[in-house]
Amino acid sequence: MKKTGDPKTDLNNLAEQARKHSEPSVITLIALVALYLLVYSGLTGAAHSENVIMIRNIPLPVSAFAGVFSSLSNLLIIIMVVIFRKKGFAIALVLLVLQFPSLLQGIFIAHNPTSIPGFFSYMFSVLAVIFINYRNSQIDGYQTGEIRNLIERQQFSQQMFEQTAAALVNAIDAKDTYSHGHSLRVAEYSERIARKLGKSDEECYQIYYSALLHDVGKIGIEDNIINKNGKLTKEEYEVIKQHPVMGYQILSTIKQFPYLHIGAHYHHERYDGKGYPDGLKGEDIPEIARIISVADAYDAMSSNRSYRSAIPQQLVREEIVKGAGTQFDPRIAIIMQHLIDVDTEYRMKEWIAERERNGSEDIQCKEMRSAFSDGYLVSSNLTRIKLKYRPAGGSAGVDRLPVMVLFDSLDGHVYTEEKLASKMSYYEYGEVWFDGHVTEKGIRKSMTQFFENENEGKIRSSGDGIDYDIEAVRVKDHVLLKIDNGFKTVAVTIALPDSTRFSYISFTGENCELCDFNIDVSKETISDDYITRIAEEISYINGPVGDMPNLQIDGHRSAYTDGIPLVDGLKISFHTMSLPIARLIWHCPYVILYRSSDGRVNGNGYHEYNAVRLDGENIDGSGGIENMTIVRRTDDFKGWDEWKNSNKEGFDCTITFGYKGNEITLITENQGLYVMNTGMITDGGGNLFVSLTGDQCALTNIRVS
Repeated sequence: MKKTGDPKTDLNNLAEQARKHSEPSVITLIALVALYLLVYSGLTGAAHSENVIMIRNIPLPVSAFAGVFSSLSNLLIIIMVVIFRKKGFAIALVLLVLQFPSLLQGIFIAHNPTSIPGFFSYMFSVLAVIFINYRNSQIDGYQTGEIRNLIERQQFSQQMFEQTAAALVNAIDAKDTYSHGHSLRVAEYSERIARKLGKSDEECYQIYYSALLHDVGKIGIEDNIINKNGKLTKEEYEVIKQHPVMGYQILSTIKQFPYLHIGAHYHHERYDGKGYPDGLKGEDIPEIARIISVADAYDAMSSNRSYRSAIPQQLVREEIVKGAGTQFDPRIAIIMQHLIDVDTEYRMKEWIAERERNGSEDIQCKEMRSAFSDGYLVSSNLTRIKLKYRPAGGSAGVDRLPVMVLFDSLDGHVYTEEKLASKMSYYEYGEVWFDGHVTEKGIRKSMTQFFENENEGKIRSSGDGIDYDIEAVRVKDHVLLKIDNGFKTVAVTIALPDSTRFSYISFTGENCELCDFNIDVSKETISDDYITRIAEEISYINGPVGDMPNLQIDGHRSAYTDGIPLVDGLKISFHTMSLPIARLIWHCPYVILYRSSDGRVNGNGYHEYNAVRLDGENIDGSGGIENMTIVRRTDDFKGWDEWKNSNKEGFDCTITFGYKGNEITLITENQGLYVMNTGMITDGGGNLFVSLTGDQCALTNIRVS
């Protein structure tokens, strides 16, 4: 169970912090020391003075005031130790040590009898200071013990709470076959959204646990309804709609954690007021519930259900775009869209999370391509896969070698049925056999090389199988696959049709078993020259060049123009065209507003304020700006399908900027969409820049004026 915000502060440090918090300021200590030195100076002067002063005609020796000054100095010493504890004790000892030589001189050298009472007073001060410090140490020990007991009680309470939460979640998972892990994922997504909203650690902690228990009310729903294999009837749906009320009833009794019931009670409310159980609308819905609602919907769509398979992430994103302002708080929906955009390897998904915990399941292949492993993304991060190949009923032969299928699909799975393949935008590049043979389908060109392994000299085998090490990596439109069996390494270089599609590998074969999968993905990206190019790079930016180099953007923000200094009246014009396989609304140009000391995106001191897309979506950056975006559909707007078609054909676009004081405006009109973004810089700004980027589009003839 994930924990954030646990109270694990060191006990002694916590006690010390508490004492420091109760101590007066250093200025007070300095004032006490200065006052002490002044009084001690008066004491020394009075003790050695032979002067007499007249008070109401009564002569009074000045030396008589030595006792008064001595008492005051002792009092100041004691105050220091009482208030400032160890620090005061150390300073008091220093001051008392400095007094000692003068007292000895007065008694034994000057034979001044007035020094004798001062000596006894001095000894009293030393004993008092030592005793007070001793008592302070005892009190500190008692306070530390009390703090330890308090923290132990808090930790025990914390553990009991987390264990209870885990038990409730396990009870839900055990009851609902098709939502295993759902609550945990919703909690993690909700916490990510909360952090993007700038919430504190404590707020994120509350949101996490409120989300973790959002479905606790399902405990009260009959099993035959929750696990029904198919869509619910109207009556059954009405029963399911009671689980938020049941969740509220269960969690509202936990008075120590009043935030817990919020997610359970309100996560099915809709921003337009058409949700349940209370029909709340807009910001009348608690923010915690608005966050959980988006996270819950995302995981529900991206996970398998009894009546359907998981929906591909890009289609999930489009549903969240459509639901912004109706089902979801638009501000939170935008953050969820951003989390999807940066999740380029689709890790926010049920099947990948399961695979990473357990490894790919064993694959039993009878006929060729009768079964497939999970798809593994091939990216610029080197992926290493270990597996065992075990032929069925005999030793391995050439006709029984394993096969890698190289492909792209919306959800990273191989599809052989035509209807599903079309729905999932399945595209197969080809097959790579473990002996280096390549079956080309959508591959432009391939090259196979063989290398003898001097270190091993024989095929790695254990039991009745062969152990293989696979390396897979991609640079733009080239993929390199290395297959090592200990005796020989086969290196296959493949030129893909373009740099835009994703590439996955899945393992299959014939009359064999593939098992013991182990996957490791490097965190470091390889350099562009890691793969030797065997075919020319496919380019869609061969058009006219303007003031800046043309830009091909194969994936989400995979390339940027140089930074353009922002000035009032700045205009940027360019020709844009979606790449051939672009199919979604947001496959279009973006405009990034940022600051950095070297003027480059992701450069020194980089701070991003926002990103505005040509479809009107505004993505907040790292803060420091208050944004408002107005999107108006003119009479020329023919719908989103036509808008996407216009992007495919290409069109000219102009973006105009205003920059006055701290206010920045961006205005553009394209294909029937009028977009105006107004931003008010709140962090002082600095030298601001804009840059063009996007997703699956080509920008040519970029001109700046």
